Amino acid sequence: MAFSPETAAPINELVNVLLLGPSTLSPAERELIAAFVSSQNDCRYCHTFHGAMAAHHLDGDEALVESVKCDFEHAAISAKMKALLAIAGKTALGGKNVAADDIARAREHGATELEIHDTVLIAAVFCMCNRYVDGLATWMPDDPDFYRRRAAVVAGHGYVAASVTRS
Repeated sequence: MAFSPETAAPINELVNVLLLGPSTLSPAERELIAAFVSSQNDCRYCHTFHGAMAAHHLDGDEALVESVKCDFEHAAISAKMKALLAIAGKTALGGKNVAADDIARAREHGATELEIHDTVLIAAVFCMCNRYVDGLATWMPDDPDFYRRRAAVVAGHGYVAASVTRS
């Protein structure tokens, strides 16, 4: 992102709206979607960072985040979130993988049209971000505390402001 501020700005604005803007899905739920999709795409930087963001919003519950990334159907999350994550995972494979039954399942568990829309958009945007990060062979710190500290900054200031803040 630091290499090209001109392209980073609109990406960070979109991510900020999707993950931290007003929504009936909590920031933790939206970050879980981003972390899950990034994990499915094997983008280590993104799934580690967005996992840290989700954990930050979940009062540090890193075990829950890991359980979602590994096997969301058996994680201690709501049936609605499981249905939304199923849609996100299928979107990550390709939008045509999402079936009417997937949408019906999400609705049956209380997901609104906007929540389904936002889930698909988060998944699609993170597929792009994952490819952007990995395609540039982005440097990735190994220290989990780096991601925890960065998550605290972004949670407090947003993605747009944090993109110009050095850790």
